[in-house]
Amino acid sequence: MKIIKKITALSVIIGFLISCNKSDKADGYGNFEATEITISAENNGKLLQFDIEEGATLEKDQFIGYVDTLALYLKKEQLRVSKMVIGSKSKGVLSQINVLNAQLKTATTNKNRVENLINENAGTQKQLDDVLGEIDVIKNRIRSVEIQNAPVVNELKSTDIQIQQIQDLIAKSKIINPIKGTVLTKYAEPNEITTFGKPLYKIANLQTMQLRVYVSETQLPTLKIGQKVTVKIDGEDTMKSYDGIISWIASEAEFTPKIIQTKEERVALVYAVKVDVSNDGSLKIGMPAEMWVQ
Repeated sequence: MKIIKKITALSVIIGFLISCNKSDKADGYGNFEATEITISAENNGKLLQFDIEEGATLEKDQFIGYVDTLALYLKKEQLRVSKMVIGSKSKGVLSQINVLNAQLKTATTNKNRVENLINENAGTQKQLDDVLGEIDVIKNRIRSVEIQNAPVVNELKSTDIQIQQIQDLIAKSKIINPIKGTVLTKYAEPNEITTFGKPLYKIANLQTMQLRVYVSETQLPTLKIGQKVTVKIDGEDTMKSYDGIISWIASEAEFTPKIIQTKEERVALVYAVKVDVSNDGSLKIGMPAEMWVQ
């Protein structure tokens, strides 16, 4: 009889624990996601080097490869030669301007000397007028030469701008990884012809994953940004737990409700919540998980 009583009591306890476990539900269900960035080509040409593999971890500003820049280099050299030819045309004009500037400097010195003589009653107004007239003549000649040289100067400026544009395209031919992360998908291979805007690979930072869960309207008052929660995923024997922090709460419901709602229908409204979780390598994009409010 004692054994039967013990078995009966044990059965009651086990039944109570099972019933409690069944009623114990998570506060939210969802899937892990990460911010994925697609890196595209910024220039046209053959992909001469492209050293990445799917699953590889890349550092920020890491050199990945480059697009063929031979045509751009030849164009740049052609522009440099054109600039030298244009510059040789303007050398004679520029030398004239240098001579006139030297004459203007001498005339200005003479003007100051005559003004000092007049102040000491040792000079005449005619001497000052002659010097001022000479200065005006030199300035007019400088303006005339500058006008004649304006087309050449503008052509030089235009050539410089074209060289800078080519240099920018050459720089963009290098493929530099923008963020630290893991390569999710590789879209191109070396020696393929690529074009501007063509995707090369997709990368995401998997060190911190975001669990997007959906909660009911009645749960919103108990949640806030920065709040610590527990995130659980399926394990071999038991669920594995992680520490998480709520980083975002949607301001609008995911599904549009009816105009007239009963109290029961309002519970059907769900709001998205993002939880940041540090990844130990086990968390993957799309993996289901549960959120438990501590």
